[in-house]
Amino acid sequence: MTKTGMRRLHLVHGPTPLVRRASLDALLGVKLWIKRDDATSGAEAGNKIRKLEYLLADALTRGSDTILTCGGIQSNHARATAIVCAQLGLKCVLFLRDATAPGDPSRIAKRDELPSGGNVLLDRLAGAEIHRVTRDEYAQRGAVMESEAQRIARAGGKPYVIPEGGSNGLGSLGYVEAMREVRGQLDLGLADSRASFDEIVHACGSGGTAAGVVLGAARFDVAKRVRAVAACDDAAYFSRVIDRIIGEARSYDAELAATAPLVVDESSRGPGYGVMSDEQRDLLARVARASGTILDPVYTGKAMHALAQAVARGDLAKGARVLFLHTGGLPGLLAQDDVF
Repeated sequence: MTKTGMRRLHLVHGPTPLVRRASLDALLGVKLWIKRDDATSGAEAGNKIRKLEYLLADALTRGSDTILTCGGIQSNHARATAIVCAQLGLKCVLFLRDATAPGDPSRIAKRDELPSGGNVLLDRLAGAEIHRVTRDEYAQRGAVMESEAQRIARAGGKPYVIPEGGSNGLGSLGYVEAMREVRGQLDLGLADSRASFDEIVHACGSGGTAAGVVLGAARFDVAKRVRAVAACDDAAYFSRVIDRIIGEARSYDAELAATAPLVVDESSRGPGYGVMSDEQRDLLARVARASGTILDPVYTGKAMHALAQAVARGDLAKGARVLFLHTGGLPGLLAQDDVF
């Protein structure tokens, strides 16, 4: 149980490490620590299982036997959910956005209609039921999942719907707890000082991580500012979503009153969701070769690019103490082997 009384599973292999590479300090011009949330677990690793600790605990408390969620065709969240559901003995139904979908969200995808690698391979290995949905259907993903949940309930199942990215107030508590974890590491001197970071930088795809980080960073004095780097959509959209999730999170914990200042940085979205510019791909490769830090093309690679650009334009001072949240995503990189 947390202080709020909410049940929590223990899925994260934590505390996840804080890592510093002198070569990245030189490359980026800041004092950079990386919070290795790509190491939260095994194949399910990444930022999503921090949220699933709360969401799946709630599902189990309610007696649910089937979890429904959604994402892009190579969704990290969908992959993490599918694997953890297999661990817990729960059925998992995924609605994945796919430009080639047939326009029937109730139809279960056949093997030869799906990508053979990346997150989808892991979804399938974990036994998830996959439905492909068009972009227009995905825009109505809440209704699509609710319709399937009702069908499952009529058939005698006990469905539980998790929103895109696990991003609601309950899920965001995972990153409030992550900031508590970082404060403990600061107090131990694992970032050279007990002083808070000047900025936390992380990728933002659905808003739940950002909401938890700004609440937790304020509550535990972890950082002076948070930079959420939009991987899709724009700053206005994410500002609305994050504000809504913050409000939901406060309904679970009255002590979550303050928030750290937030910048939603849309400057590194690139050509499109999951697509990097040549400059972004070049930086991803330079970071890997300089430090052995492997980023992904959908989220962390763009977040690191945004960090570099913020320093270059003077929005973030050279020499600043920065915490970079590595939220995972390796299977997404491996799915783009032809691009790299």
